[in-house]
Amino acid sequence: MQLDFACPTAPQQLTIRDDSPEALGDKHHIVAVLTWSGGSQSLNFSNTERVAQIALNNTGQAKPQHAGGFFVLGIEHIITGYDHLLFLLALVLCGGGLLSLLKIITAFTVAHSLTLGAAALSLVTPPAAAVEAVIALSIAYVAFENLFPRFAISHRWTVSFLFGLVHGFGFSSVLAEIGLPRDSLLWSLLNFNLGVEAGQLATILITVPLLIYLRKTSWEPIVVRRLSQLVLIIGVVLFVERIAGAWI
Repeated sequence: MQLDFACPTAPQQLTIRDDSPEALGDKHHIVAVLTWSGGSQSLNFSNTERVAQIALNNTGQAKPQHAGGFFVLGIEHIITGYDHLLFLLALVLCGGGLLSLLKIITAFTVAHSLTLGAAALSLVTPPAAAVEAVIALSIAYVAFENLFPRFAISHRWTVSFLFGLVHGFGFSSVLAEIGLPRDSLLWSLLNFNLGVEAGQLATILITVPLLIYLRKTSWEPIVVRRLSQLVLIIGVVLFVERIAGAWI
């Protein structure tokens, strides 16, 4: 959503109030970017923080404020991004021991951080439809590897890194929609990426202990197989839907 405001004179103090939670619920969250001829600034609105006050100096530029709203946005993006979570689940299902899992997670983190930064800074802008289709394909491929490990052509951490590059472009889509504030561009980008990592870490801390326990049981193979079959089906369906959507 884009809103334009015209002020009759150069303001010294702006007060913006967001009451959308009244209609959309208390879980609703907005990260807004306010731009004007003198610069830009990120704003964070939620049910408990509905009012933002921006103090302007005589030149019409805002006094520096933090971009912490992007940290929350990063957490929300990874937690609600079921395709990214499915990819992570497929990766760690047959990830091996703790050292192997660490390599997989590190490779994914490094890869998506690189492409997230490149896309957010407009250094690389791949087609969104192609990115979403490849993300779905990555889910299906890793699940297929879990079912037929003899067909694997690379180490799991390599697969994690290569597909992680594509997932980074997917993470950047939310930043492309709202834009990054020019006065705190790098700080906002860092906050968003840290939020993504925090959400990813929380997911891993829940999943990995369960997998370690599962590997001590006799029914690990059947559980891994059934979960991989389910993830494979979801990945294929998502891939077909996104390819079809790109052609319509």
